[in-house]
Amino acid sequence: MDRRNSFTQEELAAAKSVDLTAVASSLGYTVKKIGNYHTLKEMDSIRIYNRKTWFRWSREYDRGENGGSQIDFLRVFAGMEVKEAVFWLLDFAGYQRTGGWETRNQIMEPTKEEKKKPFILPEPAENNGCLYLYLKEVRKLSGEVINYFLKSDLIYEEKRYHNIVFKGRDKTGITHFASMRGISGTNGKGFKCDVAGNDKSYGFNVRNDSSTELVVFEGAIDLMSYMDIYNDFHTNKLALGMLADAPLETFLKEHPQIRSIKFCLDNDGPGRAAAEKLMQKYDEAGYEVEDCPPPKGCKDYNLFLQKIKELSGQIGKEKRAVR
Repeated sequence: MDRRNSFTQEELAAAKSVDLTAVASSLGYTVKKIGNYHTLKEMDSIRIYNRKTWFRWSREYDRGENGGSQIDFLRVFAGMEVKEAVFWLLDFAGYQRTGGWETRNQIMEPTKEEKKKPFILPEPAENNGCLYLYLKEVRKLSGEVINYFLKSDLIYEEKRYHNIVFKGRDKTGITHFASMRGISGTNGKGFKCDVAGNDKSYGFNVRNDSSTELVVFEGAIDLMSYMDIYNDFHTNKLALGMLADAPLETFLKEHPQIRSIKFCLDNDGPGRAAAEKLMQKYDEAGYEVEDCPPPKGCKDYNLFLQKIKELSGQIGKEKRAVR
C-alpha cells in the first residue's frame, strides 16, 4: 500500500469541526460562556467564537500566536506541530483515518513555518513552595513522595506562572520531555500542557534497573499517587501523558529487563478502551500483563488517594472523639 504523507480535505474538515471549547476543556482550561462567545477562566483575553475559532485580545503576542482554528489553538497552547495537532483532533473526534500513513515523526519535511521549536525547560522558581502546597493540600500527596520527586529532580516549580513541571528522562538521565500543570485550579481542573519542542516518545518516569516490573499510568500525578498508596519506591513507573503508547515503546527499548507490565489507566471509557488494546498488544509481544484500574467509583489513582486520606481523617476524628 502506498504511504500517504498529507491529509485529505475530508480529514482537515473533520479536524476543524471539533468543538474548540471541548478541546480547551481537555487541556485543563475552565471554559465560560459570555453572551455569544466563550472565554477561559485562566485567560480572559481569549474569545472562542462559534466553538470553532479563537482570538486573543492582547498586544503582547505576535501574529500567529493570537488566534486561529483548533489547529492553531493546539499549536500555541499545547506546543504541537501542525500535523501533530491534526492527528490529535482526528483522534479526539474518533475519526477513522484511511489509507497508509507514514509515522508521525516521518511525515514530510516540515516547512519553514512548521520547524520544530527548540526544547527549552522553563526557568525554575526560587523555591517550590507553591508546588508543595498544591500537591500536599489539593492532591493529598505525602511529603515523603513529594520530596522524593523533588530530590530526584523530576519535578519543579517554574518561575513565571508557578506551574509544576514534570520531566521525562531517558535511561541516561537526559530530559527529552516535559509537561506542565497549573496550580490555580481545583479538583484537577488546572491548566496543563506540554513544553514546546519536547519529544513525545518519552514520558514522565521512575527507573529502577534492578526491577523487571513496569507500572503504567496516564498522568504524572496518578503515578505519584500510586507510589503514595502502596509505598512503592522500587518498581519502574511511566506516565504516558496520553493514551498512545509511544513513551511505553521507548521505555521498553531502553529497559530490556522489563518482563511484566501493569496498566493503571483511568476508570473511564477512553482509559478502559486503551487498557484493553494495550493489554492485547503487549501480551502478544511476550510480556506478562495485568489490568489494574483504580477501584470502582474512582476515576484515577489520585482520586483513590484522596478518598483514602479522607477516610483516614474521618477515622482519626472518631478515635479522638472516643477518647
